[in-house]
Amino acid sequence: MKKYRITQIKSVIDRPEKQTRTIKALGLRKINRQVVVNATPQIDGMLEKVKHLVSVEEVTKKKRKQKNKSVA
Repeated sequence: MKKYRITQIKSVIDRPEKQTRTIKALGLRKINRQVVVNATPQIDGMLEKVKHLVSVEEVTKKKRKQKNKSVA
């Protein structure tokens, strides 16, 4: 499943109440804070409403190297 890393880049001071609540619903509280959320149609709609206040990156999985544990 796709995930987004959302960073709040602007303040919600003097913004409409709906935008403030949307930012809070996304889990953001302060500028430069990040959250990682699953990409759903609901999240996409929320991001569209506050796209001027946040930056969004798609998170890719990093493959972890498996350590070879030899049993002696």
